[in-house]
Order: sequence, then C-alpha cells, then structure tokens
Amino acid sequence: MVWKVIEIHLRRLRHNRIEWLLTFVVPIAFFSIFALIFSRGVGGTPRVKVALIRDVSGAVEADSGFTSLASLQCDEVILTLRESEGLRLVQDSDENPALDRAAGEDLVRRGSATIAIVLSEDGEELSAELLNDASDQVASQVVSALVMRAMLMAKTEQMQANAAQGGPRPGGAMPVTSNEDGTAGVKQARFEQPLPSEAIRTAASDSVPIEAATSEAAASESVSGEDVAATADRSSAESLMAPPEVKVVNVMGENKTNPVISVYAAGIAVMFLLFGATSGGGVLLEERENQTLERLLSTQMTMDHLLLGKWFYLTLLGCVQVTVMFVWAQLVFGLDLLGNLDGFVMMTLVTSAAAASFGLFLATLCKTRGQLNGLSVVAVLTMSALGGSMVPRYVMSEGLREAGLWTFNAWALDGYDKVFWRELPPSALQPQLTVLMATAFGLLVLARLLAIRWETS
Repeated sequence: MVWKVIEIHLRRLRHNRIEWLLTFVVPIAFFSIFALIFSRGVGGTPRVKVALIRDVSGAVEADSGFTSLASLQCDEVILTLRESEGLRLVQDSDENPALDRAAGEDLVRRGSATIAIVLSEDGEELSAELLNDASDQVASQVVSALVMRAMLMAKTEQMQANAAQGGPRPGGAMPVTSNEDGTAGVKQARFEQPLPSEAIRTAASDSVPIEAATSEAAASESVSGEDVAATADRSSAESLMAPPEVKVVNVMGENKTNPVISVYAAGIAVMFLLFGATSGGGVLLEERENQTLERLLSTQMTMDHLLLGKWFYLTLLGCVQVTVMFVWAQLVFGLDLLGNLDGFVMMTLVTSAAAASFGLFLATLCKTRGQLNGLSVVAVLTMSALGGSMVPRYVMSEGLREAGLWTFNAWALDGYDKVFWRELPPSALQPQLTVLMATAFGLLVLARLLAIRWETS
C-alpha cells in the first residue's frame, strides 16, 4: 500500500507540468541567474560609467615651452584610463570643453555617470578626485584602484625618463623639444649664471685682476648653483616618490540619515506588489470554476466591465500597499516621503496599474488557480531577480542589466531611485512613466483578448 501511494504521486507529478517546473526547472534557473550575477557581475568587475575631467584651473604652465611634470603625468593617466577595460567613458573633457567639475557632478546626480574622475594639476603634484554616487558601493573601489594604478604608472615612467635625462628641471618644469620623428621630447635644461657686478667692483677696488675675480665668482656661483640644483632634484624626486592622492567625494547621500532605505523599500514594495496583483487576478479563475462568472455575464455586465472593475480595484489596492510600505519606512527608518510626495504619487500610480494588468494577464492566460500559482511564482521571482528587487543592478554585468530592462521591476526601481535617492524633479521621470503606462495598457489589452474564450464557451 505504501508503494501504491508513491505510484499515485509519481503519476500526478508526470501529468502536472507546473509541479515539474517548480521542482526541477525553477531551482536551476535561479541558480544560473545568481551565478551569473555574482561570478561575472562582481568577480568580472563590470564596466563603470565614468566622466573624465581634466581640471586646468590650477595648472601651471612654464614659459619658453616648458611643461610641468604634473601635466606630463596627467597626459599618461588620461591615456591609461581611456584604454582601461573596467571603465566605460560616457563623457570626456577633451571632447566636450564645457565639461568641468560642476558638469561632472550634475552627470553623477542624474545617473548619466556613476563616477566623475577629476584630475587636477597643482604645480608638480597631480591629484585625482572621484565624484561618487554612494548608492553604488562597488564602483568607487574599482575606479579608485584603477586611477591609483594609472597614476603610479605615470610616476614610474616619469622617474625613468628623468633618470635617463639626468634629472628633472628645478621648479618641476621640463623643456619640450621636437625629436627627429616629430614627437615631443623632454631634455635637461642648461643654466648660465651671470657674473654679479658686485664681485667685479670689489675686485677692481682691491686691485685684484679681473680674471681672478671672475674665476672666483664663477666658482662660488657654481657651488651655490649645484646646491640649488641638488635641492631641487631631491624635492622633485620626493614628489615623484610620494603616493598619489585619490580622494572619493560622495556627491549624493551625504545628507541622508539612512541612504539605502529607499532602494530596499522600492525593491521589496514592487516585488510584493506583483504577488498581490497575481493573487487578486486569481479571483477571476475562482469565479469561473464556481460558475459565478457565467452568472455575472448573464446580467447587463460585460467582460469589459468586469476586467476594468477588477483592474481599478487592483490598482487602488496596490497604491495602498506601496503607500503603507513607504509610510512605515518614513516613521521607523527616516525616509523622506513628504519631501518627495509628488514623484512618489506618480510612480506609485503607474507601477500599481502595470502590476494590476500583469495579474489579470496571467489570470486569463491560465486555466486553473493551481497553474496561476505556479506560473506567478516563477514569473515574479525571475523578474525580481533580474529587475533589481533581490540584488542591486549595479553588481550585475552589462548583459544582465540589459536583460533586466525587459522587466518593469527595473523601470519602477529606476523611477523610485530618481525620486528618493537622486531627488530629481518629476519631469525626469518621463522614460519610466512612459514605459510603465505602455506596459499597463498593453497587458490589459492582452488580458481582454484572452478572456474572449470565456465569453464563447
């Protein structure tokens, strides 16, 4: 009899596709998703969107064609960063002369760039400042390491060039000459010390031959010149050996009491909004199974009335659900909801409408409530994993980020991120609002087309 029970369950498993899916396919699918995220996303150092800015306000350019050491190093650093595989250059000050520190900070605030790299020349010293978006906790470490490495390489090459040419010019400037191949070169400066007139007058008054006075003055000036040159060489060498300065400045999140709360609140709210919408859409299948749907359609109510009524109800229920989540986040965790109320209302309305259409689409697609439960779990968890509700999208590779754009989780989270983290005006939400409204309309139309079979059966 025990074997009979086992045999019954095996037959049930063989004919139940949803159970097959949840038992064998879903675990493998989620393992593959998270393996791709954490093996190729973090371990593979995804390319960071950066803006490269050369701050020339403090640059010191010597006269007579001499170029400062910091300027030469800056050229090498910029070339290295442009060729780096870990960075994706979105803006460059050489291509856009209007790009300065303020423009780079604006790019970071709007999300067009994750980090703006500002290279500043201060005499002989070259420093780097990273204008960082603190919501991405990985990018600053990756970019800081790449910039530090590029600056160290530039200093090493400069030290080798100085050693080959006999040392740097006092004052940090290097003469730039033209080589035979037309490229710029650096050569050692030669100095001619003039004979002081005071030494000549002293020699004349003491009846000392001018030649002797001249030789003595030249010798003394030579010794003092050697001391100055040696001191300058030591100071230049010390500046070259000093570790480069890379400063990370968080242009966003510095005034927030709990900066990551908005990210987690939006991710969790959108994921459970989808679960709530699919559960509400399942009522339509229950009404069909107990023949309530037939009695409703036998009255003056049409299928259009029924679907629109359920869509409005699920949309309002979703708005209340998300509002409760964010009110709790404000009361307990200090989220600034009232200060961003206009953007929150717009994003919550369109996100709830899209979720309601998604729930009705799945309900009309399935035949039984059991099929809906299984399919909704697979669909919601997959979209949440790819869309950023479970794992932040900044740790994903570029391929997974693009795949996440096929889910409206990603669009909803980007919209909430603009509202609560970046604090952008409602006009900046146009892409997210457009996509979510189009999704809500398209899925509702598909649900209506699928429901035709219930009217004809």
